[in-house]
Amino acid sequence: MSEMIVVKAVHDPEAGVWLVESSDVPGLFLEGDTLEALAEKLPGAILDLLEAGGDVEGGLDVPVELIAHASTRVRRPAA
Repeated sequence: MSEMIVVKAVHDPEAGVWLVESSDVPGLFLEGDTLEALAEKLPGAILDLLEAGGDVEGGLDVPVELIAHASTRVRRPAA
């Protein structure tokens, strides 16, 4: 187990949700209506996946770094 689990999230404007784009935990596919909602789901889902993969022995206390990316556009009308 690494010293930190990194999860990258992206906003899907068409679906109106935040979703996991990539992570250090194989099989982590989550989404939430808000970034906060997604962040709240992460610890339980990560623990479930690690336990299912046999990657948890004894106690576990690993920080999770959530990196979020969103983009928008600025449009200026033609003069």
